[in-house]
Amino acid sequence: MLPSRTALFSLFILSLLTGILPSTAVPDTGGTTTIGFTYSAAVDNSPPPEHVVTALQSLNIPAVRLLNPSPTLIRAFSYSNISLLLTVPNYLVGAFAANRSAATLWVYNNVLPFHPRARISLISVGSDVISSTGGPGISDPSTALVPAMQNLHHALIDLGIRTVSVSTTFSFINVITTAFPPSSAEFQEPVNSLVIRPVLEFLEETNSSLLMNVYPYNVYRLHGEIPISFALFQEGPFNFRDDVVTGVRYHNLFDMMVDAVIAAMAVSGYENVPLILTETGWPSNDEHMNAEESQMYAEKYLQGLILEPFPFKKNSKYYS
Repeated sequence: MLPSRTALFSLFILSLLTGILPSTAVPDTGGTTTIGFTYSAAVDNSPPPEHVVTALQSLNIPAVRLLNPSPTLIRAFSYSNISLLLTVPNYLVGAFAANRSAATLWVYNNVLPFHPRARISLISVGSDVISSTGGPGISDPSTALVPAMQNLHHALIDLGIRTVSVSTTFSFINVITTAFPPSSAEFQEPVNSLVIRPVLEFLEETNSSLLMNVYPYNVYRLHGEIPISFALFQEGPFNFRDDVVTGVRYHNLFDMMVDAVIAAMAVSGYENVPLILTETGWPSNDEHMNAEESQMYAEKYLQGLILEPFPFKKNSKYYS
């Protein structure tokens, strides 16, 4: 399995994703897990979209996140039965917020011609917008985020599309206070009051999901006391951390970070909003180590993530 995935890494830009529904919000249905791909066509010598879809189908990939969707790319997924998560570029967030017609035009070009033949399930309005530089006419993109999401949601409804959810993507390192212990995690201020709470309120009202990028590498680099084996899903006699509040024992950093996000959502009063982890991975070109070591750790991380049983996650969905 791993060689095929490695080959795909050279074919597209891919990163493993995980979608998780908080265990308090869903019944136990056996803990099914879905793995998919994140795909970006913004590279030189990208293969034709039809070849991309064929490759994904040959691997039985049920879900794909498109970082820079285009009508040509979306059309290629028609009748593929692959669920799509589309991403609106950050530079359009200001335009969407200022004028619903901009959001309507985007839907008219990227969703309406292909839905439901292409299984578009979710649209992320920007990615990590709070750390971006914004776009034309917008100095602080975070203030435009919720209005942009609202306008896109209403644009979909106006065009008769009611089965496509709207959300936005945050990064753990930019919004969560701590991963140690997970039960103590909260959303950082002032971004929590200004952005995240209004976003969560919108998601709850529209039955949508919170999207989060989770990179254990970032936390590992910030905390020198974390063994690299703990971040790479490696087993060891002392490779665990205990949350003394909940009594949960963690054997890898990824699980701690996921529970930290869920704990932060609970503190904010939105524990029933589903959570989708939109990106995770390990850099294959880490400047702190040589290329061979970096590639080896990246492969170990992905292999550990794929093999991780995720015992506490119910109805998990993974795009990659």
